[in-house]
Amino acid sequence: MHTKITICFDFGNTRRKCAIFKEGTLFQEVIISTNEVNDIQSLIDQYKPTHAILSSVIIHNPEIESLLSKHTTFHLLNHTSKLPIHIPINNVDTIGSDRLALAIAATTLFPQKHNLVISLGSCITYNFINKYHSFIGGSISPGMAMRFKALNTFTAKLPKVQAEENYPLLGYNTKTNILSGVLEGMAKEIDGIIRDYQNKYNNLNLLANGGDIVFLASRLENKIFVDPYLIYKGLYAINEYNLD
Repeated sequence: MHTKITICFDFGNTRRKCAIFKEGTLFQEVIISTNEVNDIQSLIDQYKPTHAILSSVIIHNPEIESLLSKHTTFHLLNHTSKLPIHIPINNVDTIGSDRLALAIAATTLFPQKHNLVISLGSCITYNFINKYHSFIGGSISPGMAMRFKALNTFTAKLPKVQAEENYPLLGYNTKTNILSGVLEGMAKEIDGIIRDYQNKYNNLNLLANGGDIVFLASRLENKIFVDPYLIYKGLYAINEYNLD
């Protein structure tokens, strides 16, 4: 019997990456370069995947879908995909596939709870899925890099600043003022939105993913379950659901 190898692709605004599952267990993450087709062909040659799923929030090269369809049982995540959750909101086709994957991951890992999934990427997305497995909605705000870039782009003299884990609350020069403003602002935004959800929903479970969480985790009031592979776990669950 052939080993079941599933590759879950996540194409975001900033990075293209994937995770490789062997018999349901994630064992490697791979970053995809700008030479996407060649990279994917190399992955196919190396791992001989049996299944693949793609979540893409960008306009990707159509050759990728053809390549994956040729060599694997392939699923493109979109609004027509079968999902193990209910989405009682309008314009389902406008919901990012990455947000759908996060929602499914949350309900798969914590099926009996209200789940608020916070994803810190190019944007910050807040995704609420209740304990009845209904994806009610959420909100979107600018991500960290976007905030730093906006300060530089829309002013004459403010520099482009890179995030740092250690920064003062009280900035003492331009750089530390920006670090404090952006990062403390994000932390207070996240805490405030969490507080509003907690006031409305009991037994609220908090999850987060995205590389920017490392700059904020110690500043947040609430303990959050952080899983850098959350979106992959959701994609794997969706792929399995669509094999039926």
